[in-house]
Formats: sequence, C-alpha cells, structure tokens
Amino acid sequence: MPDLPFDLVVIGAGPGGYVAAIRAAQLGLRTAVVEKDASLGGTCLNIGCIPSKALLTSTELYYELANHGAAHGIKTGKISADIPALMKRKTEVVSKLTGGVKVLLEKRNVTIVQGVGKLGPGGKGVEVKKADGNIQKLETKNILIATGSSAVELPFMKFDGKTIVSSDQGIAFEEVPGKLVVIGAGAIGLELGSVWARLGSEVTVVELLPRVAATFDEDISRVAQRVFTKQGIKFELGAKVTGVTLDKGQATLTAERDGQKLQFPADKILVAVGRRPNTAGLGAAEAGLTLDKAGRVIVDDHFQSNLPGVYAIGDVIVGPMLAHKAEEEGIACVELLAGKAGHVNYAAIPSIVYTEPEIASVGLGETEAKAKGIAVKVGKFNMAANGRALAAGAPDGFVKIIADPKTDRVLGAQIIAHNASEMIASITPHLEYGGSAEDIARTVTAHPTLAEAIKEAALAVDGRPIHAI
Repeated sequence: MPDLPFDLVVIGAGPGGYVAAIRAAQLGLRTAVVEKDASLGGTCLNIGCIPSKALLTSTELYYELANHGAAHGIKTGKISADIPALMKRKTEVVSKLTGGVKVLLEKRNVTIVQGVGKLGPGGKGVEVKKADGNIQKLETKNILIATGSSAVELPFMKFDGKTIVSSDQGIAFEEVPGKLVVIGAGAIGLELGSVWARLGSEVTVVELLPRVAATFDEDISRVAQRVFTKQGIKFELGAKVTGVTLDKGQATLTAERDGQKLQFPADKILVAVGRRPNTAGLGAAEAGLTLDKAGRVIVDDHFQSNLPGVYAIGDVIVGPMLAHKAEEEGIACVELLAGKAGHVNYAAIPSIVYTEPEIASVGLGETEAKAKGIAVKVGKFNMAANGRALAAGAPDGFVKIIADPKTDRVLGAQIIAHNASEMIASITPHLEYGGSAEDIARTVTAHPTLAEAIKEAALAVDGRPIHAI
C-alpha cells in the first residue's frame, strides 16, 4: 500500500464508484476504491442490472421460439429450457464484465482495497475492515461514498433466501417455480416476473397501487398490463399485502382489497417493493455525517455532505436509484473536485423497464404534467403502424412526445415498444440541448426502422403525422 495519502478514496465499486474512480484517475487524482465484495461492479453488475438482462434475453429467445417460431417458418418441435445452462450463461456474462472493471481500474493505477469501508473519526480518512478482521486505515484528502442500495424487505415478511426472496435470489432459482407471487409491479417485479413466466411459472403480481409501472403515464400502464397479461402474468392491483403463512416450504400470501381478504399460494414469493440506501455500516453517526429520514446522505449541488471533503453519489442520495444516474454523478463530482465544470441534468435521465415490450421514459410525463398543472401538447404514434415493428412481430405499444405548447420545446417522451431502451436514447439529446418537436420531425430517419415511430410522434405533436390518420 502506498505511504502517501490519496487525493480520493471511493467507498463502493458499483457503477457510480468505479466510474468516479476512473474519471478521478484520468484527472490526475491519486485514487483508491474500497469494495466489500470479492468481485467489483456492485449490485448492478453482480446481482442486478446485468444478470437480469442476461436472463431476460435468454428467456425472450426461448419464449419467441416456443410460441412464435412457427409463424416465422421455424420448425423446432417441442423445446425445453435448460435452467443450469441458462444460469451458466448469465454467470459468464457477469464474470466477463466484473473482470473488465478490475482491468480498467488497474490500468489507470487505481488502488483496489478489499474490505468493508467506513468513515474515520470526524470523516477524516477511511477505515477498512479486512476479511481477517484487521483494520487498514487510508489517509485521503477526499472521500466519496458510493455504497449503493439493497432490497427492502417487508417488516412482517423477512427474507429467508429460499421461499421469501429478494431480487438477489430471484435471478438464481435452481428450477422454475410452479407458482411465483411477486409483490410489486415496478421495474424489478415486472422484469423478473417476465423471466419466470416465460419459462412456465404461474406468475401473479400483487401491487398496492391501482396500475402497473405506476411511475409511467397512465396510457403506458394500460398497454403494459394488457400485453403482460396476454403473456401469462396475472395482476392483482389495489391489493395491500398483510402477511404470509409458511408450511413445509410452501407459502400463502395474504392481502386485502376493498375489505375483501385475498390468498395467493406460492412456491416462491419475490418481494420487489423498492430499495434502501446502504449507509448503515458507514459509521455516519460516529463521524457526524448527516442523513435524512430515509437514511440517505444529505448533499449540496456539488455532492458535498456536511463533512468537509466527504461526498456522496448514486443510491445513497436523493433521486432515482439508477446505475446511469450514479455514473453521471460520479463523473460530475470528481470533475468538480478537480476544478472543472461537472454537471448532471436531472431532467434528462432515462428510466427503463426491460420487459418485452420495453418501457422507457425521459423528462416530463403527460400524467405528471397534468398533476402539476403544466400545459403540454402531445404527439403519439402506434407501433402497429410501423413497418419494422410489424416485420419484427412487435406491433404492441406506441411512442409519445411531450412538448411545450408555446415554444415546441421537447419536455419529455415515453415509449412502450420493442427496443424502447435504445429508442429513448435518440430523444434524450433533444432534452439536453433544448430541442423542439420540430427538430425531431425534420430529422431524416432511415426506413424501415423502429425509430420512424419517434419521427411520426414528433410530427403528431403538430397534428401532421404521415402514417396515421
């Protein structure tokens, strides 16, 4: 270990932490990153974003061949899923990426310290508890907290890792559950519900709110529920979970709706009701670090906490718990530390649900605008009228552009469509530079592509779509 103090020690090597460390090294800061787990990459790379997307891709291929292969002239006979092989592929994808992170850090001379990091007295330095119990002290001018988040468990339904599980175990079942009950119809619940439903599990999603994907617009939610129901997922909306009974490895979830008691037998119960910031082990109270009621670090516009030289980003501060949000905050934070103009545009952070069809949004939604009394004009185009979508067998969904009625400036967009996660990326830059719906409408878009639906939605803002009446 180097004798000289570091310019920056990052606690946590997830997307926010490792990206911040790389950027800091690029800027000439002497940098170390502390990680408690054996592999780098945090929740996202190890047990979150990446493994779930690997499973979604594999199961989507399986589902398409099993249910729609014949329509494409592909004769397969009866096919079956090999769960161990599917999990092996997932593990290989994860291993390649986490190993890649280590190489990226090492090539930039970032010091990697394995162990559990916490703030030193008064926020001065970082103390790392090693696997052997010894404490390693790191001297540093600045500390960046990037410790991420963990799944929330219900107080009356503790995780046991076998029957009552979080997404950590939901990506690693050894066999397809006969009955899977998912609590929560947000991104994690819908994605993992889709994975196991495609493989033959009887999936029931129980949601307290009256609609699925409730952070998106109401028309998005309606289409999503219709399509996912058609795919075999059952939804129980407006249902408040009240408890669970366990008997010889079998579970029964209990809930209430409009005074009526509900029961849902299950082999597995996946709790996907949100995530909490990982600040419990930081020694915040001892160091004097100020947290809010949700356990998040309170920071200013430069990600500075109440302690001099102590910063925080990602899931441990206010804002959506998204890997790309954490990455951008990490870059902005260290750029500000280096005297540069780091900045994050929170009005242009995309949000994605990686189901099929995918759901994507950026900026202001129509439902949110109405709730806030903001006047908007909206252009909408259905994927069923898009040539590439029809050729791909993906006619479900639509693209919606939300614009200012006076200036035509794009305020936001929402998409439910095949490959929506990639499509939204062509709209986000228009929010960054303050572009208009007309700018999108005047952009030449290759034919045939799914992106033509974006152009048509932009034309529809002004009431002049070409391929819609």
